[in-house]
Amino acid sequence: MNGEIEISAANLRERIFSMAGGCGFNELALDVYRFQYKNCMVYREFSDALSRNPVNVRQAEDIPFIPVEVFKSREIICSGMKALKEFRSSGTTASVRSRHLLADPAMYDDSLLKGFTLAYGDPAEYTFLSLTPKPGESKTSSLIYMINKLMQQNPHRLHGFFLHDFAGLRKRLDEPAPASRKTILIGLTYALLDFAEKFPGKYPGLIVMETGGMKGRRKEITRPELHDKLKVAFSQAEIHSEYGMTELLSQAWSNRSGLFSTPPWMKVLIREVNDPFSFCALGRSGGISIIDLANLYSCSFLATQDLGRVHDDGSFEVLGRFDSSDLRGCSLMIQE
Repeated sequence: MNGEIEISAANLRERIFSMAGGCGFNELALDVYRFQYKNCMVYREFSDALSRNPVNVRQAEDIPFIPVEVFKSREIICSGMKALKEFRSSGTTASVRSRHLLADPAMYDDSLLKGFTLAYGDPAEYTFLSLTPKPGESKTSSLIYMINKLMQQNPHRLHGFFLHDFAGLRKRLDEPAPASRKTILIGLTYALLDFAEKFPGKYPGLIVMETGGMKGRRKEITRPELHDKLKVAFSQAEIHSEYGMTELLSQAWSNRSGLFSTPPWMKVLIREVNDPFSFCALGRSGGISIIDLANLYSCSFLATQDLGRVHDDGSFEVLGRFDSSDLRGCSLMIQE
C-alpha cells in the first residue's frame, strides 16, 4: 500500500474503533466516503455514475450505497492493496458468488471481538457449540471464520462443531456444568430446527443463536415463527440472533425478540422500496442499507436485498427479502 493510504487509513481506523455511542458518526462516515471514493476505483465508478462525489455529498444520507450484488462481478478493494483473505457467499458451484476481499484481516477480527464484547461481554467466558460445517469444510465462509475466531479466544473451553453429530451435541449439552459457565449454541437455522426436532428438551441457561440459512433446505418461515419453534424445543433457553453477510465486515446481534443492535461503527438506514435515494422515517419498513465503517478497505456503504424497519432506539428488525432477490442463504454452504 502506498504511504498516503496507510497514513489516512490509520487515522480512520483509530477513530472507527474509538467511537462511543455513535458520537461523531456522520462526520466519520463522510471521511470514510471520501477515502473510499479516492482509493476504491469500483466504488468511485459507481459513485460517479450517480453524479455523487465529495463535492456534493455533504451529509451521510447523500452517500451512495452500492448494491451487494456488485460483489459478484467486481473486485472491491482499495487500489494498491492485496487481498490477504477472501470470503465468499454461499452457493452451489454453478452459481455466481459474492467475493469479499480483505486487505487487513486483523480489522475483521477487531470488529468482531469488540462488537461481540459490547453485546455479550468477553468471548473468552463462553463455550461455543456450532451447528455449521467445520472450518476445513468451508474455508471461505465468513460465518464459520467468525465462530472459529470466537472459539479461539479461550482454547481451553470444550468448543465444538456438531453439524454431523447431533448425538454428540446432545451429550455435550446434557453434561453437568458450573452455573457460571456460559454456553452459546450457534448455527444455521435449518440445522437448529433439525436438531430441535430430534432432541427437544430443557436447556437452562443455554443461549441458542440462529444466524439465518433456511433457504434451499426447509420451508421459509418468519423470524417470530422460528423463535417460537426454538423456544418450545429448547425449553428454558434464550433465543438470540446474529445478522451478518459476506459483504460486511461487522455483525449485528439480537437478544431482544428479533431486534438487532449494532456496534457504534455500524448503522442501518431504511430506504424507500421504489426510490433507493430516499430514506424512510423511523418505524417505516423498506430496504435495508448498511453503513459499516470498519469495512474500510472495501466499501462501507451497502444496499442489501433485505427488508426491515429501524426503531427509535436505533435497533432494527429484518422482515424478509425483496421478491426478486437471488436465493441467498448460509445453508447453501453445505454444497460447496
